[in-house]
Amino acid sequence: MPNIKSAIKRVSVIEKKTLRNNMIKSGYRTAIRKFEEALNSSDVENAEKLFIEVTKKIDMACSKGVIVKNTAARKKSRLAKKLNAIKA
Repeated sequence: MPNIKSAIKRVSVIEKKTLRNNMIKSGYRTAIRKFEEALNSSDVENAEKLFIEVTKKIDMACSKGVIVKNTAARKKSRLAKKLNAIKA
């Protein structure tokens, strides 16, 4: 346990940031899971709507610094590839 005042504050700040990051990460993972469930059930219309939502969630996670820019681009690209394969 830290004794110095600034170290005590850093611990509490880090806990808050960790909770925020986990919430954001959980949100985009849930959105991805819903999107993939829609793809597996061949619900193309719903999958297209969910793809927009997933893209927004991934972009938000990227802008908040939870995931890196290239990781966000890779995830969006792979999901778009899956959606286009179902459409064709």
